Amino acid sequence: MSLPRNFLQLLPMAGHTRGNRDAMTCHFKCGDACAQAVCNTSSNSYFRDIADKAMSRRAALGLGGVAAAAVVVGPQIANAPSASADFGGFGKGGGKLSFNAIDPVERTVDTVTVPEGYDWAPIIRWGDPLFHDAPVFDGANQTAAAQEQQFGYNNDYLNILADRGNGRTGVLVCNHEYTNEYMMFDPAWQAENADEARRIAWAAHGFSVVELKRAKAGQKWEYVVGGARNRRITATTPFRLDGPAAGSDLVKTVADPEGLTVLGTNNNCAGGTTPWGTIISGEENFNQYFQGRGTAEEARYGIGTGAPSRGWEKLDPRFSAQNPGYENETNRFGYIVEIDPQDPTSTPVKHTALGRFKHEGANINIAADGRVVAYSGDDERFDYVYKFISKGKYREGDKAHNMTLLSEGDLYVAKFSETSAAEIDGSGAVPSDGAFDGGGEWLPLVKNGTSRIAGMSVAEVLVYTRLAADKAGATKMDRPEDVEPNPATGKLYIALTNNSNRGKAGNAPADEANPVNGNRDGHIIELTERGNDAAALTFDWNILLVAGDPAVSDTTYFSGFPPEKVSPISCPDNLAFDSRGNLWISTDGAPGKIGYCDAIHKVQLTGPERGKVEQFLAVPAGAEACGPVIHDREDSVFVAVQHPGEGGTYAEPYSLFPDFKASREDVRAGEFYGPRPSVVQVFSTRGNKGVGHAKRAAKAKSLPRKK
Repeated sequence: MSLPRNFLQLLPMAGHTRGNRDAMTCHFKCGDACAQAVCNTSSNSYFRDIADKAMSRRAALGLGGVAAAAVVVGPQIANAPSASADFGGFGKGGGKLSFNAIDPVERTVDTVTVPEGYDWAPIIRWGDPLFHDAPVFDGANQTAAAQEQQFGYNNDYLNILADRGNGRTGVLVCNHEYTNEYMMFDPAWQAENADEARRIAWAAHGFSVVELKRAKAGQKWEYVVGGARNRRITATTPFRLDGPAAGSDLVKTVADPEGLTVLGTNNNCAGGTTPWGTIISGEENFNQYFQGRGTAEEARYGIGTGAPSRGWEKLDPRFSAQNPGYENETNRFGYIVEIDPQDPTSTPVKHTALGRFKHEGANINIAADGRVVAYSGDDERFDYVYKFISKGKYREGDKAHNMTLLSEGDLYVAKFSETSAAEIDGSGAVPSDGAFDGGGEWLPLVKNGTSRIAGMSVAEVLVYTRLAADKAGATKMDRPEDVEPNPATGKLYIALTNNSNRGKAGNAPADEANPVNGNRDGHIIELTERGNDAAALTFDWNILLVAGDPAVSDTTYFSGFPPEKVSPISCPDNLAFDSRGNLWISTDGAPGKIGYCDAIHKVQLTGPERGKVEQFLAVPAGAEACGPVIHDREDSVFVAVQHPGEGGTYAEPYSLFPDFKASREDVRAGEFYGPRPSVVQVFSTRGNKGVGHAKRAAKAKSLPRKK
C-alpha cells in the first residue's frame, strides 16, 4: 500500500472526528465505518411498537422501573465463571487498589498518567522477540519472517493468567487488531516494497501468547523470550471451522472445498477467558479487508465492491470475492475464535454456532443447570446484542469436554422494551420514574438444532446472522461492544460506545435504552436475567450511566449520583471487574471540547455512591486504552496501549511512547523512533522500587498535534 503525500487530508473521516479519536484510526481500525451508509436498513420494530404491551406485562408481574433497577442477583454467584485471572482472584473478599482519581489529561500528553502512589512500565512492545531465534526488532529493516516471531501490532484484548502455585510464573495473551502502515514503515521503503509491507501486516495481525515471570507475587511481570508456551497466530495461521455452518456450501472455496479450514484471523477486538482456561475473541471489522461482489448479504455486512485500501487481494486472491472460487471467503470471517494458551501446538477454532457479525468479543457465564452462556455485541450503529446457550453442560476440570461447548447450542438476539416511552425525546432527560429502564426477551434464531427464521436454513442463519436478526425483530442499539457478566452478582453490563446517527432522518429515533439523539459519548446498560439464571429468556434492564463530560454536556446521567462529582468519561469500550465487583471501563474516544487522552475508570455499582466514576489512568497521546485487567489484590492494573500517536506519521510521529527517545540522534541502528503499541503494567510503588517509567516519561516533551 503506497500512500499519497496528502493521505491524511483525503481520509473520509478527516474533519469529522471529535475529542481524542483521529481520522487515521477510523480508517485503519474500522474501515471508515462512520463515513459509510448505515448497514442496518431493516424495518424491524422499534420500542414504540411494543411499549404498551411490555408495560402491561411488567405491571402484571409487579415490576416497577425503580424496583427492577434494584434487583440483586445473589444465587448467580455460585454459577459465576471461575476464570479468576480475569477478576484478580474474585470471591474471597475485597482488594486493595485504593487511589485518588486523577484529573482528565490533555490529549498532547505523551505518557501513561497514573495516580499518586503508582508507577508503570511496559511488559512487551510491538516487535519484541518471542523466541530464541527471533531477531531483535529493527524498525528500519522489517521483514515478514521477523514479524512472525515478534510481538504483533496494536494489542487489544488482554489477559494475564498466573499459574497455580507460587504466583511467580504465568502467561500473557492478547490479540492484535489492526495495522497502521503509515506509521509502521518509511514511505520510501514501502513504495519499493509494497508486497513485503503487506506480508508484514499479515504477520502483525492475530494473537500473541507470551510466558511471564516475576520475583514474587505482587511484583512487576517480565516476559520470557523462548517461553515454552510462546506463540504467534497471524493472518495466515490455519483455523478449524466448526459448528453447524462448517462444511456447508456457504463456506466452501476453491482452496478449501470441504469448508473446514480457514487461513488466519483479522481485526480481533475484545474477548474473554473461558472457565476452562481458553481465550475467545471476536473478529470485528473484518469487512474492510475484502472486496465484494455487490450482493445484498455483503452490503448488510459493509463489504464494498471497491478495492480494499490494504490491497491484500493483490497478494492472495481469497481477499476478493470477485475472483472465481473465492465468492465465499468473506463468509469465513466474522466469528468468535477460541485458542488454547497452554498448548502452542493446538489448532485455533472459529465457532459458527455463535453467529457471524462484527463481534466485539464474547464473555461467558454458567447457567443454573450447567449450560454455558456466551454474550456478544455486534459493534455497528443500530446493530444488536446476542446470546448463545450451549447444548452441553460445563464439567469442572474436564477441559477437553468443555472445549466442545461452543460448537453446538441455541442462538438468540435481544429485544428490549421500555417503561417510559412517551417521555423519551432524545434530549437525555431522565424519565419521571427516576431511571431509564425496562424489560425484554431473547428472540430465538436457532433453537434445538433448527432455524427459527422463516426461509433461512440453520447455516444461513449462522452465516448471515444480521439478516436473521433483522427478520426476528431485534432492537437496534448504539454500537454494542463489550458485554461482561459481573462475577459478584451475575448482572450483565453492556458498553454502548456511541452512535451519532441516532435520531437523524431515516434512522431509528431515541428510545429508553438508547435515549440520546446524536449519541456521541455512549452509555452503559445493566441487564438482569429473570430468575437469576443466565439461561433465562427474559430480562430486566436499566441504564447505569449516560457518558459525557458534565462540564460541557447536559445529557449525562450517573444513576442519580451528582454529575459534578464524577470524572468525565466518553465512548465506553472494554469492561472488567475487580474483586469487589466494581466495574472498570476503558474508553475509545475521550470527552471535552478539545479532547482528553483515553482512560480507564472505576465505577461503583452499589450503595449511595452507585454511578460514581473515578479516573484511574490515562494513556498517551493518540492512544486507546484497551484491556483492561484488574488484579486489585496485587495492586496492579494492566492495559493494552493501542495506536499511540495515531494521526502522526513514520517521519513525523505524534508520540514517542514507550521508549521516549529525545531525538532521532538518540536512535541507534535498528531502533525505532516513534510509538510502539505496548502492554503496560501499573503497580503500587510499594515493593516495586525503581522499576517504573513515570519519572523517565515525565521528562518526555509533548509532541505537536494537529489542530
